[in-house]
Amino acid sequence: MATAEEYGLGPNQFPRGWFIVAESSELDAGPLAVRFWGRDLALYRGESGKPVMLDAYCAHMGTHLTASTSAMIVKNGEQIEGDSIRCPYHGWRYNEHGDVDDIPYHDGPCPKSASIRSYPVVDNMGCIMAWFDPDGRDPDYDAPFLKEWDDPQWVNWKLDHLGVLDIHSQEILDNMADCRHLGPTHGAPSEYFENEINNEIYVQRQGGPMQLYETYLYTTTWYTGPGILLSKQVWADTVVYELIANTPVDDGRTQCWHGCLYKGSANPASAEDVEAAVQIQAGALEAFGADFNVWANKRPALKIMQMKTDGPFRIGRKWYQQFFATPEEAAKIREEVNGTHPTQGMISPAAANHSIDDGLPF
Repeated sequence: MATAEEYGLGPNQFPRGWFIVAESSELDAGPLAVRFWGRDLALYRGESGKPVMLDAYCAHMGTHLTASTSAMIVKNGEQIEGDSIRCPYHGWRYNEHGDVDDIPYHDGPCPKSASIRSYPVVDNMGCIMAWFDPDGRDPDYDAPFLKEWDDPQWVNWKLDHLGVLDIHSQEILDNMADCRHLGPTHGAPSEYFENEINNEIYVQRQGGPMQLYETYLYTTTWYTGPGILLSKQVWADTVVYELIANTPVDDGRTQCWHGCLYKGSANPASAEDVEAAVQIQAGALEAFGADFNVWANKRPALKIMQMKTDGPFRIGRKWYQQFFATPEEAAKIREEVNGTHPTQGMISPAAANHSIDDGLPF
């Protein structure tokens, strides 16, 4: 396990961006106690249906707002009021902005000093996505969204919860430039490969024969910020969007999720399409699991012994640095890395007639 400082990412310890913090359905069972970015957090759904995420601890006496299951206010279902939440110890009520707006045994104004941090949160594609900025700035780009999610021909994912991996997210994002692992690790060697960077968007276009399905695979894969990857994958008559999400838990520890959005043969998708989607996601997870197995059994690549034909690792790592930097430094990084980046020894997507990008949201 290595830290952001050891990778030279700083000055911040954690990146800013949109990150998955839960599956939407998890909040149907009640508030959650979660931990990301080195801090404990309280996550719940208000009565309006809106998800809310706050720093975990009540300023009064340090009680975790959502970790208690035995307090009577929790057992009686009285903790959530509107989009606010009451502390299970003394009933202080925090609104969605993190301000105390009611103390049951106090008639005067509530202390402003009792406020805790609230985070921008959206319920999006079956996921709870939260914006994190170490310095508390508002979002500077939108959370990713696929219009196909609302199309009845497409079978929506149910997320695979992959747990916490003792590896820094940097190693996960290195895959975007790493065309040479696709054959040995996944049995799908690239015949063409290219990266493109446009501010917070980091794209990989590639294609080649795929051993798993004995056909030719075309993919356009992109990160929207540092935590959420989407990949359009086309082979034979199959079209899939794969989701891979990584969210820092602590410095050097990462929680991951996975899912596949599958285009059914019928509109709306049939029961057979739903079953096919389950099998497709299982196969995609098996392929992604090969990466997990490698990451779990390697030392940190603090410095890559770069071959000219490897892929543009340096450019990808520089792109990632912008999310740890000040806005001023991030702008300079974007100027340096924006553009198209070929890999030596690979033909370009244009030369390979790569034509699956129509309708993609970037």
